[in-house]
Amino acid sequence: MTTQSKNPFTWVEIYVEDMTRAQKFYETVLQIEMTPMQAPGEFGDLEMLSFPWVQGESNISGALCKTSEMKPGSGGTLVYFTCEDCEIETSRVENAGGKVLQAKFPIGEHGFCSVVMDTEGNTIGFHSDN
Repeated sequence: MTTQSKNPFTWVEIYVEDMTRAQKFYETVLQIEMTPMQAPGEFGDLEMLSFPWVQGESNISGALCKTSEMKPGSGGTLVYFTCEDCEIETSRVENAGGKVLQAKFPIGEHGFCSVVMDTEGNTIGFHSDN
């Protein structure tokens, strides 16, 4: 087995029912601007909006995805967004139409987290060092 110095994550897809509502939620809570993506033709009715990312840098990204093939919901993969202070993003959740499931809490030497539900029923997390 070899040791990897590279982050093993490369892409995240968050499935949604209502793209406009989901876009507004994520742009409001994370204070970002999402970018429409052209989905390859072989993916049928797939609509995608990309989270910000920088080509060639050490980061991962992903997209909101709407398709009849996959549905959003709680209990699946939990994605954590990095933050300066996760309490700030969490404070925006309810005004953006989401629900706070667990307010900011300590995770020992690894910092702090909070867990929320987006407008589509997906459970997501926020992580910060402070």
